[in-house]
Amino acid sequence: MKPIIFSIGFINIYWYSVCILIGTLFGLFIIYKRNKKIKIDEKILTDILFYVIIFGIIGARMYYVLFNLDYYIKYPIEIIEVYNGGLAIHGGIIGGLLTVLYFSKKKKISILKLTDLITPSLLLAQGIGRWGNFFNSEAHGPITTYEFLNKLHIPKFIINGMYIDGVYYQPTFFYEFLWNILGFIIIMILIKKIRFRKGQITGMYFIWYSIGRFFIETLRTDSLMIGNIKVAMLISVILFIIGLFLMFYKKNTRVYKNKERIDEYD
Repeated sequence: MKPIIFSIGFINIYWYSVCILIGTLFGLFIIYKRNKKIKIDEKILTDILFYVIIFGIIGARMYYVLFNLDYYIKYPIEIIEVYNGGLAIHGGIIGGLLTVLYFSKKKKISILKLTDLITPSLLLAQGIGRWGNFFNSEAHGPITTYEFLNKLHIPKFIINGMYIDGVYYQPTFFYEFLWNILGFIIIMILIKKIRFRKGQITGMYFIWYSIGRFFIETLRTDSLMIGNIKVAMLISVILFIIGLFLMFYKKNTRVYKNKERIDEYD
């Protein structure tokens, strides 16, 4: 696949950046739509989301660079070349959560109220953003065959895109895209039907994403490593445990009233 959509003079427009932008815009649309019922002040919410996006991207890049530090010490200018790939989602989650924590204290809004609003849209944005890996021919799985991919009923253009340097690879980006979109749909349906306690929506996000990422990561050939351990699998286990805690810890029994109304508590 070609990573560049088109060029204007010396400026290149990359598919990777466009996919992240599209995912972000769709995610923001859902957040603001849900906020019509949640009723967090829109000016405050916009300020928070602006910095969550900025520091989420910074966190995602820093996380990736730190685990490839030997390379980036030799080629430091490439640290800013995010359009070539190299954004680690777990780093983005950490950066985003720290930003939400800061603003929740500053604006006196419950952190879980904010994360319950944001995290379903994060699944959607992550799913769409994964297509950037497709156009960069990265984040794929092991070598496989055309016949294997065809039996999975994977669209032909994806199979063709997974033909890299003379061999076929498993499209792990596509597996994660499907998993994330399915999780987004399920969570949005449940939000409409179930009265959740504070933090449970965030817990569902951690659980759902971590399960998918853990097993998909077993196939990845470009994983960030600590010794022989894949970092994403380790972080997935930690986030899964946090998700379980948020789902089943019952000290706070207050629930979201009138379906999506989170403004019933602070």
